[in-house]
Amino acid sequence: MNKKELIDYIADNAGLEKKQAAAALDATLKGITESLGRKDKVTLIGFGTFSTSERAERQGKNPQNGKAMTIPAKTVVKFKAGKALGDEVNA
Repeated sequence: MNKKELIDYIADNAGLEKKQAAAALDATLKGITESLGRKDKVTLIGFGTFSTSERAERQGKNPQNGKAMTIPAKTVVKFKAGKALGDEVNA
């Protein structure tokens, strides 16, 4: 499912126009993104939890030439599925 299909699904199931569904989805995604940018967790009970984690700088190899290189530190996003989501997927 891509974003357009998700907007269509939201519109059909929530009784909204596609424009309203798109605005609701965009606002939801923006809220999650901004919270993660502040290093806050986003917990949607039954669905899952979005969080961030710091990945330290590390050494690696350039796959093109095999030379050692430094991979910079960065913040990564993690998602842990909630029990209800896991149960639904495995039903």
